[in-house]
Amino acid sequence: MGRFLSRLLVFLIMLGIAAGGVFAWGYAQFTRPGPLKAPKTLVIPRGAGVEGIANRLAEADVVHYPQIFMLAVRLHAEQGSLKAGEYAFTPGVSPREVMELLQSGETVVRRLTVAEGLTSRQVVAQLDIVEGLVGTVGDIPPDGTLMPETYHFSYGDNRQQVIARMQGSMREMVDRLWEKRAANLPVKTKEEAVILASVVERETAIPAERPRVAAVFINRLRKGMRLQSDPTVIYGMSDRLGVIDRPLLRADLQQDHPYNTYTRDGLPEGPICNPGRQSLEAVLNPISTDEYYFVADGTGGHAFAKTLDEHNANVRRWRQVQQEQRN
Repeated sequence: MGRFLSRLLVFLIMLGIAAGGVFAWGYAQFTRPGPLKAPKTLVIPRGAGVEGIANRLAEADVVHYPQIFMLAVRLHAEQGSLKAGEYAFTPGVSPREVMELLQSGETVVRRLTVAEGLTSRQVVAQLDIVEGLVGTVGDIPPDGTLMPETYHFSYGDNRQQVIARMQGSMREMVDRLWEKRAANLPVKTKEEAVILASVVERETAIPAERPRVAAVFINRLRKGMRLQSDPTVIYGMSDRLGVIDRPLLRADLQQDHPYNTYTRDGLPEGPICNPGRQSLEAVLNPISTDEYYFVADGTGGHAFAKTLDEHNANVRRWRQVQQEQRN
């Protein structure tokens, strides 16, 4: 019996040593740099489970031994479960660092920039082809309700939710700027301010010109002059798309519709695009000027004028530029 107990004790000691060796080896594999050679992003789908995630990481060469990763995750369950999403892994990242990253939920941040002056139809079309977003946009939002700026999102975010963020951002921006507006403006409501800002936005692509263009329109409204803005005509005749595939004709300016500011007094029926912050600021806090006219100058900008005679001279120069360009 004594000899049996001695042998059993030796066996158990050897077994403990072996188990300790396996544990030490496994721990070393868990904490040492992994096999990844270059930066990689990987999507961890919802509902994948620990085993599915471990296998996915191994297939992507992020970890060497999925079994060790699974065991470690289960031993560290109190630190949090693994979260779905898109993750960026650096070369040599250890399995332990991988586990901690997936537990943190610090997913890749993607960016979407919406330019000023797009119609809502154009914004939705842009969203439709953005990779990483899911779902569809329901009804196209009215023009003037989406804030042009850069938005951050994560893989799997919903397109309709991004639209809601754009709408919220526009409301917040208009509310904030409205509170700081100048006195005695010819625009009496936030809605009118957005309409005029949208016209300013489509009239010039040069940021430095927006205050001057806005001031011209403010002056014309105060004096009871029609805005006579080409982009409003184009918007109304293009089924609110904002673009046409030919030059604007004199007959187009005479065709009456709710957006034709050549045939109708005051502002058009609604916004003709989604204006940015600069155009909104230019309308709500206009610069002081006695200019009432502007026309393209052939360089991408505009020539401004105080009187009709000056304006007509600028128009003649612009027509000469057009003629030279055609020749």
